[in-house]
Amino acid sequence: MGKLIVHQDKVTDINAMISICPFNALEEKDGKLEVNAGCKLCKLCVKKGQPGAMEYVEEEVKTVDKSLWNGITVYVDHVNGEIHPVTFELLGKAGELAKKINHPVYAIFIGSGIEKKAEELLHYGVDKVFVVDAPELKDFQMESYTAAFEAFVNEIKPSAILVGATPVGRQLAPRVASRFNTGLTADCTILDIHENTDLVQIRPAFGGNIMAEILTPNSRPQLATVRYKIMDAPERSAEAKGEIVKISVPAEKFKTRTQVLGITHKEKEKSIENADILVVAGRGLKKKEDLELVKELADALGGDIACTRPLAEAGWLNAKHQIGLSGRTVRPKLIITCGVSGAIQFVAGMNNSENIFAINTDPNASIFKVANYAIIGDIYDVIPKLIEQVKQGKGVKA
Repeated sequence: MGKLIVHQDKVTDINAMISICPFNALEEKDGKLEVNAGCKLCKLCVKKGQPGAMEYVEEEVKTVDKSLWNGITVYVDHVNGEIHPVTFELLGKAGELAKKINHPVYAIFIGSGIEKKAEELLHYGVDKVFVVDAPELKDFQMESYTAAFEAFVNEIKPSAILVGATPVGRQLAPRVASRFNTGLTADCTILDIHENTDLVQIRPAFGGNIMAEILTPNSRPQLATVRYKIMDAPERSAEAKGEIVKISVPAEKFKTRTQVLGITHKEKEKSIENADILVVAGRGLKKKEDLELVKELADALGGDIACTRPLAEAGWLNAKHQIGLSGRTVRPKLIITCGVSGAIQFVAGMNNSENIFAINTDPNASIFKVANYAIIGDIYDVIPKLIEQVKQGKGVKA
């Protein structure tokens, strides 16, 4: 990247300079010519402006010695030591990435009274589990957990860090990235790595119209968050391998301006994330009342009903039933999509389902690219027949 420098002593006609820019990025302020945020660095003002008035300067790109950073690390997300399943999924992906560049797999476990719990991670291909165990870390608090994470990074210097996109992970990862002035890519759906240890972070962008490939080539560590049920968890090995390493952090580092007064446990509720069978309503439905048809199919199969973003935004179903990157990520044994086109944002939230059964009138619908079974037809004709088949015992068995 570069920047424009205005040499005020060479500007003889401010209005003439302003008229050159097609993006209205040049403006007069207190009798001086200034460049505003609308600048596209097209350099037209340099080429056609008054001689010497504008200068384009390439900014020096800071680089990092990548050889000093080693290991793929997973943040262990937990509640009172009970490890969140997304952690095991990320350990599986970390193992794949580490193998490509011959790096170790690390885990960073922060909390209080967690050392015994950390032993479970040794059954999932971790070379070292780094534990920051202190009474001050009993409850999650942003400042103290960030300080513990920072101490780990400073001491171990991992090349890449994977964090689950949980409520805790979404808060913690940006803070850590900010401490080290490095990049963070949220809600990655695909991860890969180059031989030079650059992490390839892929996620939908521009409203799901493209898949963006993001790199952090000039800083370390590299950070990415990944949603639950996006990656595959490895099989638990009977034998524990690896070691647990304690990291000591001075107690004063855990000072925080907030205090946890108490914790109220939320009642467990039924979630589409845990459903084995889902029937999804899309924009192919003509009116809200037609959801009863989709619900009837879901009930016949012993499953739950879900929807795409437009239906949730229209208020047809609660947002808790929405699938996609802006909703829930699911991985059922069977998912039936009814009138769903298959936008990238939606597909990213369900394409790891075991069996995908799609119904759509458009033979070119994107959903058919990921479906295991496809029916080109009107959902108002197909669904009643499916319901009848299921009720007669000829349909899909859960």
